[in-house]
Amino acid sequence: MSLLIGNNHAVSIRYKLTDNNGNVVDSTEENEPLVYLHGADNIIPGLEKALQGKAVGDTLEVTIAPNEAYGEPAPELIQRVDRSAFPGIENIEVGMSFEAEDEDGSVERVVIKGVEGNEVIVDANHPLAGIPLTFEVEVIEVREGTKEEIAHGHAH
Repeated sequence: MSLLIGNNHAVSIRYKLTDNNGNVVDSTEENEPLVYLHGADNIIPGLEKALQGKAVGDTLEVTIAPNEAYGEPAPELIQRVDRSAFPGIENIEVGMSFEAEDEDGSVERVVIKGVEGNEVIVDANHPLAGIPLTFEVEVIEVREGTKEEIAHGHAH
């Protein structure tokens, strides 16, 4: 009998991720399968729930609501900053992305949403926040996670 996906199992999947307009956002088609440790918050909650109890060879298509994926956009993560926060960058344009250091030293990705004179509107929300996501998934491998993987909280 094949092992069913459950907590502390190392799982290997192939997937195609599309947004609510059918645009491919991510895929393992040209890459190695994604390997993750089930139950360790390595993937979005909605996808992890959908994979629970599946086995090698199973395929599924599931649409995940934002609250089970990257959440809804948080208005407080959209801020106006002075253009001087971007030293050495002549042309700041909508859609550009940068890594910004927070007050606590952590690094977050921000996307330029607007430029108004000397003010730049930046958005630190995840790019997929607020978007229903559809996954087409095939389970490739399921095995018991090793003690080391479980201790580290991710598959090796």
